[in-house]
Amino acid sequence: MSPYLGLVLAYVAGSIPAAYIAGKVTRGIDLRQHGSGNLGATNVYRVLGAKVALVVLLFDAAKGAVPVLWFPRLVAPRVPDPGTLTLWAIGFGIAAIIGHVRPVFLLWKGGGKGVATASGVFGALAPAAIVITLLVWLTVLVVGGYMSLASLAGAAVLPVAIAVMGGFRSPLFAVSVVVAVFVFWTHRANIGRLRRGEEPRFGRKTPPQP
Repeated sequence: MSPYLGLVLAYVAGSIPAAYIAGKVTRGIDLRQHGSGNLGATNVYRVLGAKVALVVLLFDAAKGAVPVLWFPRLVAPRVPDPGTLTLWAIGFGIAAIIGHVRPVFLLWKGGGKGVATASGVFGALAPAAIVITLLVWLTVLVVGGYMSLASLAGAAVLPVAIAVMGGFRSPLFAVSVVVAVFVFWTHRANIGRLRRGEEPRFGRKTPPQP
């Protein structure tokens, strides 16, 4: 398989709107019109419940992990150099994240914020670093009670964990910095609500509007 085709397929895979599909299948609603309006697992939890949110979370993470783990095997005959193949694997992960945030199936609007898919990508590329990141994420969530704050803390810690384990010269470190900035950008509205004390705490469910 051509690595360029792999990029396209990774983007398409990332574009599958699991939260949107879950809203349509379980309640017949467009989740973009309920709760926070975001197609992420947190809004799914608030509107559709924990079980559906868990399925969406795992699916969104898999959208990032599968292209990183599987596509390099398909393009390996055309990319024999291991270092170059690693760069392509990173590229597949980035394409999946972009697809999640700007999904082609929703006309490039109304995607998620990329946290779950990015977790899947880095879980495949740097499992030890993502474990540290998830521990920080969980700690901030339990102590602070805000999912958005936990996601921001995890995004900030990930480059540090990768730098400690792989060094600043690792291409994965540079990518992790870009992804961290990207996550902060997609959470800019949450940051504003956190500063104003208006951000809802995790666990507060929002019933679908009629």
